[in-house]
Amino acid sequence: MEQSEASPYLEFDIDEWAAFRADTPLTLTEEEVVRLRSLNDPIALDEVGRIYLSLSRLLASHVESTIGLFKQRARFLNLHGQKTPFIIGIAGSVAVGKSTTARILQELLSRWPASPKVDLITTDGFLLPNEELRRLDIMDRKGFPESFDRRQVLDFLSRIKAGERNVQAPVYSHMVYDRVPDEFRTVDQPDILIFEGINVLQVSELPADGNSVPFVSDYFDFSIYIDADEQDIQNWYVDRFLRLRETAFREPESFFHRYSQVSKDAARAIALDLWERINLANLHENILPTRKRADLVLHKGENHAVDLVSLRRL
Repeated sequence: MEQSEASPYLEFDIDEWAAFRADTPLTLTEEEVVRLRSLNDPIALDEVGRIYLSLSRLLASHVESTIGLFKQRARFLNLHGQKTPFIIGIAGSVAVGKSTTARILQELLSRWPASPKVDLITTDGFLLPNEELRRLDIMDRKGFPESFDRRQVLDFLSRIKAGERNVQAPVYSHMVYDRVPDEFRTVDQPDILIFEGINVLQVSELPADGNSVPFVSDYFDFSIYIDADEQDIQNWYVDRFLRLRETAFREPESFFHRYSQVSKDAARAIALDLWERINLANLHENILPTRKRADLVLHKGENHAVDLVSLRRL
């Protein structure tokens, strides 16, 4: 474990981090891990046991501490009511494995002895509809902060934190690359909410009137950033694009169906252009600068496996 005085983080190699699992049982099977992992994210059952069980145990301690603080405050203020959900934010670049991490954690957390209710929402549904993006002439900046309905995101999270029932989140289709009109997911007072997206740790300018909550992350109780070397993320993005060319892109209703008709070399060139022109720019301008705002950073190596864990000091 590294403990540089100049860093706000404690750093752990994999063996050190895996030891924090203690006697926590692994309740996931190999078949379940295969089902949960994203395309081109070869997470193995062994890594779930070594990395994510320890993380699950850490999160359990944070949830328990938060519940204890809530009870103390309720007694102090003579308040009565239900505890609001514990919200975990997960950020990082496209193709880095956020979705797999979110789904694995959802399964592990929901299998705690108390069987908490754990919901997962991604920010994709909060993207502005393609029609609106075209009107604003920012279709090529889809995924950048300005392409999201930030007011809707903040309204959703504020309702969740207020303990409201049946809060709706818009649904996104990766097949048609757009919001699904009039379709929503309902979140009904979960014990834990995982909120995953590339820009969830993004900051913004402070409002002049001081009335609105400026940061999405203000609603988070714990935040995680999935990190990797830039070249590795590029390789994963291109490899995923080429695999999608052979699978989902072949569906006639796919927004990217036209890319399934080009040669492999042409598809690789298209993927590199999309990466450099859009996703790399977004990584440099908006995503990477938020890394040090996270409570925990999982760094992945070339093989997509976590090789370093950084935990913010208390």
